[in-house]
Amino acid sequence: MIQALNGARQLATATMKRAAATEFRVPVPWGELRGQVWGPEEGRPVLCLHGWADNSGSFNTLVPLLPQEWRCVALDMAGHGLSSPRPPGVFYTFPAYVADVRRVVEALQWKKFSILGHSMGGNVGGMFSALFPEMVESLVLLDSYGFLPTDTKELPYVMRKGMLEMVELEKSEREGRKERLYTYDRAMQRLMQANPKLTEQSAKHLLERGLKEVEGGFVFTRDIRVNLKNVTRISLEQSLELQSRIQARVLLLLADAGLNKVFPLPEGCSEALMNGYQRNKNMKVITVAGDHHVHMNQPEAVAAIVTDFMQSADNTAKL
Repeated sequence: MIQALNGARQLATATMKRAAATEFRVPVPWGELRGQVWGPEEGRPVLCLHGWADNSGSFNTLVPLLPQEWRCVALDMAGHGLSSPRPPGVFYTFPAYVADVRRVVEALQWKKFSILGHSMGGNVGGMFSALFPEMVESLVLLDSYGFLPTDTKELPYVMRKGMLEMVELEKSEREGRKERLYTYDRAMQRLMQANPKLTEQSAKHLLERGLKEVEGGFVFTRDIRVNLKNVTRISLEQSLELQSRIQARVLLLLADAGLNKVFPLPEGCSEALMNGYQRNKNMKVITVAGDHHVHMNQPEAVAAIVTDFMQSADNTAKL
């Protein structure tokens, strides 16, 4: 009871004192990566990675509830939000997103930091933590297992489909496909139809960076190519090998009506990944009531758990 009250007080204090976000920009060879920053420059570095088709607005309600002394950088991943789309003809893949994260932390001059990743952002965070284990202190997976294994027998189908989708898209663009215009209300309606679990307030946060006004209405900022099949997939065996290289403390924060209900992994994969993490003594699994976007819709159900986990890492390090 006392712990719960302390958590509530911490959340209230963070909400009152957390300043508004500032804009973040990093130049890359094809344009720039953008995002939002909260907290002091010298604060604890935390990189926030959003889910597929979302943007850094995904963290607008959660970050203000985290300790104000944390330096939280929420990235618009390439082709999402206000970040530049990838060059023409280039696929969106997990390794490419991981390389982007490396570019960002290089620009920030972070040598050691924590990752807070939702869904696809958790998969990017998991792969980064495996490839650069010395750089990641804590990995918090919000309704994600950190990897997205594909059945080996399905790999050729997935790769073929993604390539054909790209060819068809490029053909339609050559034939003069026009970007669809929306009113703000219609754009809101479309977003909530595609994500029926989003609250209206959560949808508004995503649209802050997910829409831009043009002559005649609004267009979505998201690059349509992010909707194509991801052609670079890995098997369960490859996922487990990468997972074994993670040195960070890991928190799996799952929603009871989230990932396992709406985006289930191939049979046996979630169990295998869970068992792999459990070999790490610095791993914790917590399930909360909510849906796949619980960190947006009910941030208060997530913030105290994330804070306690990250701060327990500090306490362990002092022992």
